[in-house]
Parts: sequence; C-alpha cells; structure tokens
Amino acid sequence: METFESLVRAEFTPEKTYLNTASNGLLPVRTVTALDRAVRMRAEGRPLGPLYEDVEAVRACFARLAGVPAERVATGASVAEFGGLIAASLPAGAEVLTAEGDFSSLVNPFHARGDLKVRAVPLERLAESVRPGTALVAVSAAQSADGRLADLTAVREQARRHGARTYVDASQSAGWLPLEAGAYDFLAAVGFKWLLGPHGAAFLVVPEDFGGLTPLLAGWVAGEDPWLSCYGPVEELARSARRFDVSPALFTHAGLRASLELVEELGVDAIHAHDLALADRFRAGLAELGHQPVPAPGSAIVSVPGLGHRQPGLSEAGIEVSDRAGNLRASFHLYNTAADVDRLLEALSG
Repeated sequence: METFESLVRAEFTPEKTYLNTASNGLLPVRTVTALDRAVRMRAEGRPLGPLYEDVEAVRACFARLAGVPAERVATGASVAEFGGLIAASLPAGAEVLTAEGDFSSLVNPFHARGDLKVRAVPLERLAESVRPGTALVAVSAAQSADGRLADLTAVREQARRHGARTYVDASQSAGWLPLEAGAYDFLAAVGFKWLLGPHGAAFLVVPEDFGGLTPLLAGWVAGEDPWLSCYGPVEELARSARRFDVSPALFTHAGLRASLELVEELGVDAIHAHDLALADRFRAGLAELGHQPVPAPGSAIVSVPGLGHRQPGLSEAGIEVSDRAGNLRASFHLYNTAADVDRLLEALSG
C-alpha cells in the first residue's frame, strides 16, 4: 500500500529546495506525462475529443474538492476574468468591501468599473466593517503577501446580516486548505499554485441561480450543446455554470486533470496537516533565530519582515523563496520535507 510520502516521492523531482508554491506549484510527473501526450495528439493530427473530456473531468474534480455540484463550476483562464463578470453584475454606486493589500486580480476589476465604491479595510477588521449598503465583500481566503487567513465564517455571517454577497479568492488556499465553496456566493481559484497544474486555468463557483451574472464572454463553448453553437448567436446557453466558460486551454486542462487527481488521491486533509506541520516548524526555528514572522496562525505561508533582501542569495544557494515588499515569503506544500525547512533555517542563520 502506497503511503503519502511514497506517492509524493514518485511524483516530484525538484533540483532545488523549492519553497515557493505561493508563486507556482511544481508539476507532478504524471502531469508532465499528460502534457506530453496532449501535445503529441495535436502534433500527430489525432482527434482532440479526449482533451475536451479532460476539461469536464477537471471541472468535476474541482467541484468535489470545493464540495459543490459540477453544475456550479465554470472554467476560465484567470481570477481577474471572473472578477470582471462579478463587477459587471453590480449596479452603479454599489459598495464593494475589500481587504487592504489584497491581490490585484481580486480587487482591480471592481476599481476598473469606475462607478463602484470600493472600500478597503485591514483584513482583521473586514467582518466588522460590513455595513448596510455593502453590496459585496471580496477577499482572499489566504493573503498572497503574507499568508494571513481571513475569518471567512465571520465575514459570511456579517454579510448575510446586512444583505451583502460574498466573493472568495481561494487561489492561495485551494489544494491545502479544505474548501467550503457552497458557503459563499462566489469562489474563484487558479490551478497553477497549490493545485499543481500548468498555467492557464481558473475556476469560478456560482450560486444555483447564477447570482445575477451575465455571460458577457460567452462563445460557442458556453452553449448548452457547444458543437451546435459554433455559428451565429448561441441559441441556448448552458443551463449550468458552463455558460460562463471561455474556450479552454486544452493542454492545460490535460495536465491539470492529472494534478487534481493526485490532490484527491492524497487528500486535502492530509496535505493540510503536512503543510502546516512544516510551516510551524519554520516558525519555531525563526523564533530561535530571533525573527518574528507576520502572525498567520494556521497558514502554510510564512512571511518574515526585513529578510526579503536574502532571496537572491538563497536562490543562488539552491533555495527558492519569494521577496514580497521586503518580506521573505516561504510556502510549504506536499513535496516539502522537514529537511527543506531546516536547510532554509540554516541558511538564514549564516
């Protein structure tokens, strides 16, 4: 019987100590194999039907991870794309509440409208800042810059109390933090970070009634029968969230299917426990070195103020982390080990 560790070791062969999943996840061996197969199909002129089947398999797999029916999941290319649809659904003058310094792909579509009232508050004050007249609360489950987790339960409760909708970006949490997408009006995530896929795929979970969204980007794939919707106006949009799909990046979905199957095989709960154990080991080691990370209990992302300048030297030493606004950001995922943590701590002690 294969264990968590044996499954992981069979899938990943990093040449460096890679602690930068918050930027890009590593590709499993099975994903590289799937990508190679997809490219060869195209090069050899074979029918591409299996690649379109991959798109639906990816949708179903993400739906299981998110805890919602596949009919509520749309696929696209970016979180910003979906944010644009949500922004377009709001009336002029509507208030959108966001967290200060949240990721631009989440917040910028609301600023780009030009006629919305976008209000930013500190993350820890987000729930208490919902007020009568707030139309939407948009927040990342885990902050990209420093890993802080939003109190999503409190945000949801306050939003409901004041009649506001909720929009959660799970790009920095999907794959290691269990999802409850059905608890929010909208939830989006990219596939190339903690979900271990190639670039070019993102997901949006919508309510059963579509939450007032208009399929502004609808093309042939958004039709109830895509292959009968190739010419002229689409006569019937998909009766599911697929009406919000854009033409899929087939190679990306071929690889992402393999990646998501691995995440399911390992189990998000097991990944969560593994990742947090490593992050907590790093936090403890930092304390011994006299460093204080940004408080982010329960997060797989650890950000250390004042150490961002060490990133180039660490990279030269074979340790990949990020420099975010002067902070050193390390992110720990399923392919990392205690030895990886200790190597980073040893490098920082020098």
